[in-house]
Amino acid sequence: MTSHAFDTSAAGRAAVCPFMPVFGPPQVMFVRGEGTELWDVDGKRYLDFLCGLAVTSLGHSNPAVTRAITEQAGRLLHVSNFFTNDAATAAAVALRDLLTEATGDVGQVFFCNSGAEANEAALKLARKFGGRGRHVVISAYGSFHGRTLAALAATGQPAKHEPFFPMPDGFRHVAYGDLAALEAAIDPSVSAVIIETVQGEGGVVPADPEYLRGIRRVCDERGMLLILDEVQTGFARTGRWFGFQHAGVRPDVVTMAKAMGNGFPVGAVWARTDVAAAFQPGDHGSTYSGTAIATAVVRTVIEEMRRLDAPALAETKGASLRAKLEAIPQVRSVRGQGLLLAAELGDGADAKAVYTELLARGLVTNAVTATALRLAPPITVSGAEIDEAVALIADVLAAGIGGPA
Repeated sequence: MTSHAFDTSAAGRAAVCPFMPVFGPPQVMFVRGEGTELWDVDGKRYLDFLCGLAVTSLGHSNPAVTRAITEQAGRLLHVSNFFTNDAATAAAVALRDLLTEATGDVGQVFFCNSGAEANEAALKLARKFGGRGRHVVISAYGSFHGRTLAALAATGQPAKHEPFFPMPDGFRHVAYGDLAALEAAIDPSVSAVIIETVQGEGGVVPADPEYLRGIRRVCDERGMLLILDEVQTGFARTGRWFGFQHAGVRPDVVTMAKAMGNGFPVGAVWARTDVAAAFQPGDHGSTYSGTAIATAVVRTVIEEMRRLDAPALAETKGASLRAKLEAIPQVRSVRGQGLLLAAELGDGADAKAVYTELLARGLVTNAVTATALRLAPPITVSGAEIDEAVALIADVLAAGIGGPA
């Protein structure tokens, strides 16, 4: 039997954790958030430069989002998908319009509860679109597409597959950024390619625009779908509404979640109308597809991000954060786009030790690789908060914590 310690407060140490140990022992219990700030159960303040893994892009307890949740909760939460509701319809139109602006194409939307579910829907759509015998999907090593079995099989991290063999078949992995390797993996059984424009969990690794344009060309030549996983990069995080806009490519299918709910669980898959038509009644579904409360949040997030011009904010503030990180002597390089960045500390560095010390000093980041810190603060982060966070990172690195052995 597995158990682990659960630190809840000064008065409650060493209690048995009530959660399954899939995330390891919780290090902090947060009880309140506002904007970029968090407070734990003991009243300690933190700066949140991880954003729930690029989720709370409009900040914690955003007033417009809070208002949308409370007002909708008092009016209508959920009805069966035998019907629709006004919140889901408005959100679907708003999301469709956003994707039309980004792609130039008209499409349709399926709402779900998470990024993994969005990718599951996209993978099923690819199989249905391809037809019997044309079911294989190609993805990249280093990718992350979710924890459900098909999304995990698409994920290009073999170590994550190992505990769950045998994995579902129909997935091939190739080197990220290597167009020739992708072309070599194609045969008549391949229906689609699924790719991240920035590999978030893979280390915050942006794709070269020419690589993405090359994939689009190959998909056109071979009659395959291009599925772009924008779960972490979508909704202004990279300085554009979607990461694919940096390369000027037009996807056939886009998967989304995280920031579109600003912390409320919701995901979506969008597909061009002709591709979406491969699904027929009964092919896919979810009890909680398009709940009124979740989609009220989606509509509000889009409205707020439009009002703020969130892509421009992410681009400007991301450039400021990048420049300040690059000025730290112990930071070898900074990669990423907008406000999705990784500070590379170099060979021999221990990013986990740096992350742990930063957390103790009140800054939330994470060690996205053994030698790199991921930073993804809210798009609403202030200049003063960026300065405070960078000063903490500089102090920890200057003290030699996590330095090369």
